[in-house]
Order: sequence, then structure tokens, then C-alpha cells
Amino acid sequence: MLEISRYTEKDQEGVKAVSLFEDQILFAATAEDFLESESATMHLHVIKQDDHIVGFFKIDIAYFRDVDFCSENCIGLRTFVIDQKLQGKGIGKQALMALFTYLAKYYSNYQRVYLTVNCKNTVARRCYETAGFAFTGERYLGGLFGPQEIMYHDI
Repeated sequence: MLEISRYTEKDQEGVKAVSLFEDQILFAATAEDFLESESATMHLHVIKQDDHIVGFFKIDIAYFRDVDFCSENCIGLRTFVIDQKLQGKGIGKQALMALFTYLAKYYSNYQRVYLTVNCKNTVARRCYETAGFAFTGERYLGGLFGPQEIMYHDI
């Protein structure tokens, strides 16, 4: 059973056990970076399968301050990570599908969730698209490692 929940201190060791392939760290973040990024506007979440943490992500409710394509009534999905040992098994797609229900319940005062995905990260782009994210047709050029596709899903 796949479940999404807000990160709590008891999740710390499980998050630290999640790892990425070396080349994926450029596109996402390490567990340590993830854990250090929590703030009033950056909400940390974990993805659990059978009560084991298999991934994590952040919801940025102030995303509109960083990018010009997002309005105040929208949020950003950042650092969506599935453990390297479990990639390619459909867990990312399942987690994204569960995310839509989760956002409708806990972030219902927002209209849309945006994300950017590096153009070189074709596996992630395909996963987001298969799960239901749509391309805006525009690119974000402010990424550290090259142009990124802008994608969204209505909440």
C-alpha cells in the first residue's frame, strides 16, 4: 500500500536511507539536502510503501516568488525522489497519482501544482507525463543544469 504523509522527525532515518544514482542528484537532491530545506513555506513529505519510506518530495507554497510562471494561488512540487533500488517498478507513477488526491485534501485552497523537469531527465519527464502532468509548452531557463520543461496539474 502506497501512502503520502507530511514528514515528521520519526521519519528522519527512513529518509536518510533513500538514495539516488549519482547522475540523478543533479536533478533532485540528497536526503541530507532535503532534510535541511524545511521552512514555513517549504513542506516536506514522505512516500511510504508498506510503512517503509521509499521516497520524498517538497511542496513549496511560495513557489510563485521564485518563478514567473506560477501565480500566488498555485504551488510547486520540488525534489520528487524515489529510492534508486525501487525505480522502474511504477512506484513513482503510483506516488504521483496519490499526490493528486493528497493535494486535493490538504492543499485545496490552491488551484494548480507546477514543477520543472530538466530536459535531459527524460525518464522523469515521461513519469510525470504518464501520471497526468501536462506541459505548458514553455521552458524554464533558470535551472542550474540547463533548460527545464514546465509542467502542471490542476488540484
